[in-house]
Amino acid sequence: MMLSRLMSGSVRNLEREFMCTVRLLDDTEYTCSIQRDAKGQYLFDLICHHLNLLEKDYFGIRYVDPDKQRHWLEFTKSISKQMKSQPPFTMCLRVKFYPPDPAALKEEITRYLVFLQIKRDLYHGRLLCKTSDAAMLAAYILQAEIGDYDPGKHPEGYSSKFQFFPKHSEKLERRIAEIHKTELIGQTPETAELKFLQKAQMLETYGVDPHPCKDVSGNPAFLAFTPFGFVVLQGNKRVHFLKWDEVTKLKFEGKTFHIYANQKEDKKIILTYFAPTPEACKHLWKCGVENQAFYKLEKSSQVRTVSSSNLFFKGSRFRYSGRVAKEVMEQSAKIKREPPEIHRAGLVPSRSCPSITHGPRLSSVPRTRRRAVHISIMEGLESLRDSAHSTPVRSVSHSESFIPRSRSQVTDSGDRTAVISDETYSPSDSVLPTPVAEHSLELAVSRQINGAPCSIEEEKESEAGTPTVGDVGELGADSRVAGPVQSAGGEAALSEMEQVNKFVLSVLRLLLVTIGLLFVLLLLLIILTESDLDIAFLRDIRQTPEFEQFHYEYFCPLRRWFACKLRWVGGLLINK
Repeated sequence: MMLSRLMSGSVRNLEREFMCTVRLLDDTEYTCSIQRDAKGQYLFDLICHHLNLLEKDYFGIRYVDPDKQRHWLEFTKSISKQMKSQPPFTMCLRVKFYPPDPAALKEEITRYLVFLQIKRDLYHGRLLCKTSDAAMLAAYILQAEIGDYDPGKHPEGYSSKFQFFPKHSEKLERRIAEIHKTELIGQTPETAELKFLQKAQMLETYGVDPHPCKDVSGNPAFLAFTPFGFVVLQGNKRVHFLKWDEVTKLKFEGKTFHIYANQKEDKKIILTYFAPTPEACKHLWKCGVENQAFYKLEKSSQVRTVSSSNLFFKGSRFRYSGRVAKEVMEQSAKIKREPPEIHRAGLVPSRSCPSITHGPRLSSVPRTRRRAVHISIMEGLESLRDSAHSTPVRSVSHSESFIPRSRSQVTDSGDRTAVISDETYSPSDSVLPTPVAEHSLELAVSRQINGAPCSIEEEKESEAGTPTVGDVGELGADSRVAGPVQSAGGEAALSEMEQVNKFVLSVLRLLLVTIGLLFVLLLLLIILTESDLDIAFLRDIRQTPEFEQFHYEYFCPLRRWFACKLRWVGGLLINK
């Protein structure tokens, strides 16, 4: 009897718990067992404790639902209620809010984790840059992870054994090795990582987590929220930039996403884009709400619940929960402890993903497989290049935003479109992030061509579909044609007909809701006056002087009037 009770108790405990695996930035895994009613904050705190991380507000946990839509785990809600799949759950730790100035981070462990994230961005095609910048960034990675050049350990062509970008040429590899040999001698891993962060921070696509959309003309575009504002990328250009102070409202309805902004001289604009699915559009909207609150507000007490629609009974409601950027920086300044030890691992050939040695490293994948995936992705993206446009669109300078002065000095301003690279910006797989399980190569290729999310292994090995660095002649001719640039209609307001239709639909919805409320009130009134239900709250209402006055002075005369009219109508019908 005692044994059966113990066994039944253990079974009940197992039913109340589930396993959760989180892929860290170094591609190691952290697995734990958590209660079924545990909230996202509990899991996040476990991971931060595992990493000895205090400046944790920049990070988040990302997962993909069974419909292949990515999400950020909400820390105030139960994990099991957010996950649409069955346990065990698989998620990823990623940088959610990129530091405006990564060099200003207080602790080295935080800078190292941001360093790992930006390396992933570079490798997966999210961080686009010129060839000269790409060579310097790759050389910093080499210096940070293999140290000074040693002819005995590093034979001729050693840089070609490492994969820093989706693809690169032999000329670029030689330039990387030259910089590593001559310009970075003596730099410690900490210094090389810091220089890497400072260099990456100056790039136009720093902090970009791209969301694939289409503009009103049907041209592909990537929308992103950065520490400095809202960005639209098309082809190799940044066609829109709105500082967070200029963005006034973010809305979505179905697949349609709207950005309302006020620019200089009281110029009001509405940008409209179309996401692949309603779920993707809602995710885009929630990311925008969180980023705007994090970077724009002075205090977390200023955060308000935001609705996706102007009408209270329509749309989604969402509220950012967490501290804002200025509070995070103020809290970081108060950290006083011995710097935690960082266990760096050397760079593995054919990979650009180092490891904090909290667990075993995953084996690297042959470079030939990644190139096969890359070629297939490029074939699937050819259609994007067929609709190129060259209409310049106004690009706003962000010199007044929350940004280091050095960056603002090199930012394009005025009415010129900012060209960020000679290559087309098309991080196909990087926009569909967090993997759940490993699949075959054929499945990976088909998913990336169709623009569907991939597995964790696919994200690590072949997340980007196009080159991320400079000159076409140096990196190959796969991306000879610049991608589409948004037409002038993309920045215009909704057409007059669309506005009329939306207004009519809103009025009809309001009318239906009003009629429904009146019907409910009428039903309640009839129950109060005509029924004999002896319920406590009804009895209390009937006994109030106000109700008795209403009943005898208004309701009874109205009832007699209606009865008279009904008898009159009935008499007319009978006489006919």
